[in-house]
Amino acid sequence: MGTWEGCIEKMRTELGDTVQYALPIGAKHLELNPYLGRFLRLEHQGTIRCIHCDRKTKKSFNQGYCYPCFRSLAQCDMCIVRPETCHLAEGTCREPEWGNKHCQIPHTVYLANSSGLKVGITRQSQQSTRWIDQGASQALPVLTVTTRLDAGRAEVILKEFVSDRTDWRKMLKGVPPFVDLRECRDDLLRQAGGSLKGSLLPQAEVVEIDYPVMKYPEKVQAHNLDKLPLLEDRLLGIKGQYLIFETCVINVRKYAGYEVTLSFE
Repeated sequence: MGTWEGCIEKMRTELGDTVQYALPIGAKHLELNPYLGRFLRLEHQGTIRCIHCDRKTKKSFNQGYCYPCFRSLAQCDMCIVRPETCHLAEGTCREPEWGNKHCQIPHTVYLANSSGLKVGITRQSQQSTRWIDQGASQALPVLTVTTRLDAGRAEVILKEFVSDRTDWRKMLKGVPPFVDLRECRDDLLRQAGGSLKGSLLPQAEVVEIDYPVMKYPEKVQAHNLDKLPLLEDRLLGIKGQYLIFETCVINVRKYAGYEVTLSFE
């Protein structure tokens, strides 16, 4: 039985025949796929550290930040959730240098099938990571644009016809029914007319994503480390940023910065 200690962050992923997961914990990256079917013991030690500045904080904001960082960092601004409100060009970005690096770069508008059909955007260099984090079983790039703002504007147009959200409980209950993403793309483009700006990707291939899951839960019950610091259960799967156990699931990204002790039997 191995034991690991330290603050955790969102799981790192690698797209392959089956998604490969690694959990950053302290200074190490723990490969998780080999532990499927094993009994896991995870205990929160009561300490939370900001994933940006490393200061101790009593409460985590925006999945891992202390309050001062939450209030000051561009990556915590509301425009990250609503990219169509990006205000970098207006000169009011909290961190213009960060904005130029992350927002003034090519973005992809895509369709995905996670809990059903949805539209989303992502930096072009982070496509597969974004799809995996959302638990998508299928994904299809639709459009490329030059900035995050343009991607957000395109998403606003398309979400008049299709959802931009994932039902995480439904996503964790199993593989969603197959969706013909190319047909959905063509229907959406017809509905949007000529209002979309950017470069369409008519030759893009649908990406199929398989997750390491032995068994999906019939009832999805989220474990709360703030209320119940100790979790002891058998690991049955990993999907999105969730660990799936026999009796519950846990959103690892939600607890970024939490100091834990983890062991497998």
